[in-house]
Amino acid sequence: MSTVVIDTNVLASGFVRSHPEAPPVQVLDAWRDRAYTLAVSEHILTELARTLNDRYFRARLTAEEIAADLALLRAETTIAPITVEVHDVATHPEDDLILATAVSAQADYLVTGDRKLQELGIYEGVAIVRPRQFLEILGRQAQEE
Repeated sequence: MSTVVIDTNVLASGFVRSHPEAPPVQVLDAWRDRAYTLAVSEHILTELARTLNDRYFRARLTAEEIAADLALLRAETTIAPITVEVHDVATHPEDDLILATAVSAQADYLVTGDRKLQELGIYEGVAIVRPRQFLEILGRQAQEE
């Protein structure tokens, strides 16, 4: 089973279930169906909590839904300590922490909507893919089983 780190932007979009066909929602649904192991770091959880409290997400999710989503992540994911330092690889320091999480968790994939991170392709053995690409990968893996 693959270990996957999902960037904050995809996690946040995935929790807004108003468009169930949207790739971020389907990526989280696949996790809920145990198609892969999700790894996060305290950094990702903190950034996600901050993002979900943004006006855009507060208009789409109740405080109870946000609390439940964050509690679900804490209970059902691998919380990986960041053991690898990454500096000046991504265009933003917070994205270096996302990369550091993926490498520290020995993830197979980093799923992100960030085009600059996607341009890296592979970083320290971690394949960096868009949500739609990851769904295609999961589909191929399911066919092989």
